[in-house]
Amino acid sequence: MPETPAPAETSPKPAAAGAPTLSAPQKALRKLGLVRDIDLALHLPLRYEDETRLTTLAAARDGEVVQIEGTVTQQEISYRPRRQLLVTLDDGTDTCTLRFFTFYPSHQKVLAVGARVRVRGELRGGFLGRSIMHPTVKAAGSELATALTPVYPTSAQLPQAYLRKAVVSGLQRAALDETVPAALLQHLRQTLPGLRGPLMTLREALQFLHHPGPDVSLAALEDRSHPAWQRLKAEELLAQQLSQLTAKRERDALRAPALAVSPGGLPEQLLAALPFALTAAQRRVCTEIAADLARPVPMHRLLQGDVGSGKTVVAAMAATLAIGAGWQCALMAPTEILAEQHFAKLIGWLEPLLAPLGKRVAWLTGSQKKKQRAEMLALIASGEAALVVGTHAVIQDQVQFKQLALAIIDEQHRFGVAQRLALRSKMGEGIAPGAHGATASEPHLLMMSATPIPRTLAMSYYADLDVSTIDELPPGRTPIVTRVLSDSRRQEVIERIRVQVAEGRQVYWVCPLIEESEVIDLSNATATHAELSAALNRAHGPFRPDVSLSKASEGPALPTQGLVPSPSVEGETERGDVASAAQGDAPVLVGLLHSRMPVAEKKAVMSLFSGGHMGVLVSTTVIEVGVDVPNASLMVIEHAERFGLSQLHQLRGRVGRGAAASACVLMYTPNEGGRLGETARERLRAMAETSDGFEIARRDLEIRGPGEFLGARQSGAPLLRFADLATDGHLLAWAREAAQSMLDQHPAQAEKHVARWLGTRAEYLKA
Repeated sequence: MPETPAPAETSPKPAAAGAPTLSAPQKALRKLGLVRDIDLALHLPLRYEDETRLTTLAAARDGEVVQIEGTVTQQEISYRPRRQLLVTLDDGTDTCTLRFFTFYPSHQKVLAVGARVRVRGELRGGFLGRSIMHPTVKAAGSELATALTPVYPTSAQLPQAYLRKAVVSGLQRAALDETVPAALLQHLRQTLPGLRGPLMTLREALQFLHHPGPDVSLAALEDRSHPAWQRLKAEELLAQQLSQLTAKRERDALRAPALAVSPGGLPEQLLAALPFALTAAQRRVCTEIAADLARPVPMHRLLQGDVGSGKTVVAAMAATLAIGAGWQCALMAPTEILAEQHFAKLIGWLEPLLAPLGKRVAWLTGSQKKKQRAEMLALIASGEAALVVGTHAVIQDQVQFKQLALAIIDEQHRFGVAQRLALRSKMGEGIAPGAHGATASEPHLLMMSATPIPRTLAMSYYADLDVSTIDELPPGRTPIVTRVLSDSRRQEVIERIRVQVAEGRQVYWVCPLIEESEVIDLSNATATHAELSAALNRAHGPFRPDVSLSKASEGPALPTQGLVPSPSVEGETERGDVASAAQGDAPVLVGLLHSRMPVAEKKAVMSLFSGGHMGVLVSTTVIEVGVDVPNASLMVIEHAERFGLSQLHQLRGRVGRGAAASACVLMYTPNEGGRLGETARERLRAMAETSDGFEIARRDLEIRGPGEFLGARQSGAPLLRFADLATDGHLLAWAREAAQSMLDQHPAQAEKHVARWLGTRAEYLKA
């Protein structure tokens, strides 16, 4: 007898002394987050099995999943081509073979010759007759099911039979009273024009989805267009909007230092000192940020812009607003390479302006020597460090700010929830009540992302943020030609690299990061490094391979353009050492950058490359964000099919930053059948067809869902399990409007609704 599922608790509790030990299935339930009755009720099936009817073999079609009853006429264990149990079943209209590659004595006993059994599985045709592989088997004659059988998401330690009983039990006990006011439900009913009859209650919708009748359209269940699904998705979106709006209102109730701009202050001085003029888009977002910082409530703004749109200078302008008002600013980047690049730019722009004020820019990372780190910590604590640039080290306990008013997080989606919340608490340390007029503890937060956020995501997952968008690139950026090539044309690409280096340009070659095995990752990169070093330092000179579209190209038919346009003659001697090396005066220096290298070595390699002394950089580390080498004109991405679409776009953005014509080569390796998977094909097609970051983001949302954009904001727990932003825009619009009304007029019901749907996950949205 299977054990009876333990009643779900209302909330997770630590095991008390003397408490009964949980069984393996009970532990598995907790691991899946199925702790409360409502958790079980909302744990909906992945799919359904129809066990409500029997089919005869004569009427069944090959490829169908069928349920048949019959008599076993033969049983044998065969060893060709491998050990397997073969059982012949006769249902009176035809026979078929049941085939088991994994079987036990219990199978042989149940399927003894003469036994009548009911089996279910996919019927396959074949040269040797019809067969079913590994069917489910039970005794014949029992009553047929009256509803479709749910198949739930589960784990190895949690059998479907146990989980089904637990869900039924939780569904019966769960409090499913209405939390949404009747007027809002009536409005929801009007937004579903295809709905016939009244709107389902939440309990009716859940009962239906757990146990739909046999006459229900499976297509409507699977594509989630059934009215029961519509009700659940609307409630889920409402919970998310309520949580976001609540977080925003709580922040608006806090106080923050109002950072007023004085005429002729630091922001104006920085604008005058910059060697370039800001674009109209940059000026617009600077105005939006300045307006937020002038208010006595914490700013919570997302600054988004495509690759190379100039977000760093906007961050510098925001920093001058804080520093000019007598406060400190911190900028945190996800990697040391990116943080160092920010530091170099900000030092150049701000140090001349800060020196007369007795202030400076501090640098803080985990790899610093003890003495240097102690010096930086002292500068931060004293307030002499007006701007602090660094990595995760900025949020460590020993870092004490004197008066921090603004924190800027670059590439915010690559920081976890805990890290972003820790930075916000760190921000609070520096503001004492009454200091500079502040009366509460949460200063301003500016998050930056080079991954543009599609509108539906901005309306849902980022509904609690104000969003500023830099939607134009600085003048002088050259368009990047993108070419998709099979790995079989690798030698042509290497020869093109030889040409580029000979003309004084530099090249990136990126290998994929194989997270499961750094050893394989490193060996692949090392082999590529050795291959390029040997190929580029051969005695003979460069030649130009013909890689025109007239040649047959293996793999998927994708829209492509020429590999590398001929660079203009002007500027070819910008990097003399690279050019002279390729022309035979000296060997071509090929660098290697990977995750296992010490930080000092990484810095040395990047310094050689950015200084123009290294012609080619082979890298496995994440260089897609922030690395800025204007002389680099060719990006080669190996195994491009393994990368996400936004990551490919970020990598492509490392070139095209100077006057030279630039190109990105996406090299893919087809599978054994010579083809690419559909998802990989869609990603590469999108890269070849557009270089618009917002269009890339829209397609990425279609292909991969929201996870790519959100990063760790979800902390592994999807905040939308049922709704699909691509198809449920009408429900999202209703939820946005309803959330405002509920919080204003029915706050207790709103709180109950969020607790039901999100539980503790509502806290993630505050990050």
